[in-house]
Amino acid sequence: MADFVINPYVGCSHGCLYCYARFMKRFTGHREGWGEFLDVKVNADTLVPKRGSYQGKRIFLSSVTDPYLPQEREYKLTRRILDNLVPLEPSLNILTKSDLVLRDLDLIKQFPEREIGFSFSTLEENLRRQLERRANPVKKRLDALRMVHRRGVRNYLFISPIFPFLTDWKAIIRRTRNFVDYYLFENLNVAGSVWGPVKRWIELEHPHLAEAYHDIYFGDSPYWEELEGEIMDYGHDEGLEFQIYFHH
Repeated sequence: MADFVINPYVGCSHGCLYCYARFMKRFTGHREGWGEFLDVKVNADTLVPKRGSYQGKRIFLSSVTDPYLPQEREYKLTRRILDNLVPLEPSLNILTKSDLVLRDLDLIKQFPEREIGFSFSTLEENLRRQLERRANPVKKRLDALRMVHRRGVRNYLFISPIFPFLTDWKAIIRRTRNFVDYYLFENLNVAGSVWGPVKRWIELEHPHLAEAYHDIYFGDSPYWEELEGEIMDYGHDEGLEFQIYFHH
């Protein structure tokens, strides 16, 4: 997917229930819970090479944080990184939950190849608040996707993570089909320390699904295999450009 990955921050202030990147905490020395701290790599932009053969190389922002956290308004670290990358002419891929990326479209459009993605688990704002406490509301992300499309930058919608029986992925596609170039799909991965908070939330908010979730992740349920087939059939029937990144 990428030759190089840039994470301007350590930690993430979104506080998403399902965050797979919480394993990063053990490298930080922080005692706070994941989502409650943020380290700013204040000199990260100075580490971008001044020259080199980066034409055609793929750079991805970001893999274990969001490059457009609210703190980016103050630090402008991602913007400074982009400014230093432009002369190197790499291909750029940005994944975010924030409409703040629109601020940097002037720089992003200078890359020879560029695309911007937004991740969604739901279109329901009440559910979004529970899953992604401090991330951008659904409407802001939808509006940002439209604006990126209007400004001529290739975009994608990352339906991730898919919560079994809760994420209406078809509704997301129907709502966005006219202004999204392609779709990515990823299932909810509960590896490591993710299962604990997900399990507690399901038992509290959706107790009728608790047994099904346990069977999906610790039993022999064919849920993900069947859903993958359903997505493939739907995508081909609808003529979508899409890729599936499921973890079985």
